[in-house]
Amino acid sequence: MEAKPKLYYFCGRGRMESIRWLLAAAGVEFEEEFLETREQYEKLQKDGCLLFDQVPLVEMDGMLLTQSRAILSYLATKYNLYGKDLKKRVRIDMYTDGTLDLMIMITSVPFKPPEEKEENYALIVKRAKTRYFPVFEKILKDHGEAFLVGNQLSWADIQLLEAILMVEELSPPVLSDFPLLQAFKTRISNIPAIKKFLQPGNQRKPLPDDHYVKVVRNVLKF
Repeated sequence: MEAKPKLYYFCGRGRMESIRWLLAAAGVEFEEEFLETREQYEKLQKDGCLLFDQVPLVEMDGMLLTQSRAILSYLATKYNLYGKDLKKRVRIDMYTDGTLDLMIMITSVPFKPPEEKEENYALIVKRAKTRYFPVFEKILKDHGEAFLVGNQLSWADIQLLEAILMVEELSPPVLSDFPLLQAFKTRISNIPAIKKFLQPGNQRKPLPDDHYVKVVRNVLKF
């Protein structure tokens, strides 16, 4: 029996959350080892597990995979979520890079000074509504299909749903002017493997809190 992928990261979202999403959407069970101490991190370094001394780290298929973009590309290809030809893949890359830009803005805010957080979140919601969501609304309108690329589920759909839900946590009515994205959200959320991942008690991580920020700072010493 093929071993389950093992994920090494903090007990929080960060750069690992999109990897969790992709595995879950593919119906792949995975194990997690949470980094809670500096000693755990230093052991991974000493053992040569971290290519650039960075997490996330995914152990699977006899390999130690680092760099989140490379991991996501590998998983999308392995589980047939990366399009069937080069032109579809480059569109998936463009769309996932765009949503990643938005998500990185969100995940960085908890590490900013408290007095800056509200302003930063407001700016993110504004950018989502003016820069990112209009693009995806137009994509769905122009081709009239259920998915973003090739009319089949891809990494781009999964990551866009993840991004939508993250922004909705900041502003629940953020999709009010985007009816096609509202329908997209409902459609993708109801895919059985994704619906299961969104249920309470699964491996999707909650919003980062002060404890998560403290652990990350202590482990990475920044």
